[in-house]
Amino acid sequence: MERMMVDCRKVPSDSNCSVAIAADSEDEVLAAAVQHAVAVHGHEDSPELREGIRAGVEPAEAAMA
Repeated sequence: MERMMVDCRKVPSDSNCSVAIAADSEDEVLAAAVQHAVAVHGHEDSPELREGIRAGVEPAEAAMA
């Protein structure tokens, strides 16, 4: 199984967040990233937020290259 991740550094923000979240499935990454976006960045959990985050999820190996 390929490890998946999402990286806040790839999304422009005022806070310059450097958090990267990795897990063994896209669904796990999405769940953790949504929690992070809501708790840290003040976003509202919405279908649009989830869609945007899911679009940024990629294989960890490719993201680290």
